[in-house]
Amino acid sequence: MTHVVTENCIKCKFTDCVDVCPVDCFREGPNFLVIDPDECIDCAVCIPECPANAIFPEEDLPADQLKFIAINAELAPAWPAITRTKEPLPDADDWNNVPDKLQHLER
Repeated sequence: MTHVVTENCIKCKFTDCVDVCPVDCFREGPNFLVIDPDECIDCAVCIPECPANAIFPEEDLPADQLKFIAINAELAPAWPAITRTKEPLPDADDWNNVPDKLQHLER
């Protein structure tokens, strides 16, 4: 199994999670992070580090977030690895917990 970054990360892109990842499985896009499912070792150390509560074990994904399994798998090979915390997007706090953000995902 793998962990999955879900919709609440869109337009927030908090990166607290990347510092704790022992295998550097996070990938960075313009306004979203994904987890490379081929690299993730299912250790779960990233989950409590996410200020947006946007990371779930695949088997625990809420039903309305299942599409993010495919989105993470699709985007991970195309985006570069991120291994250090960066500043979140300038208006990240404004976007945190805003529903229905998928249309704002920049690929």
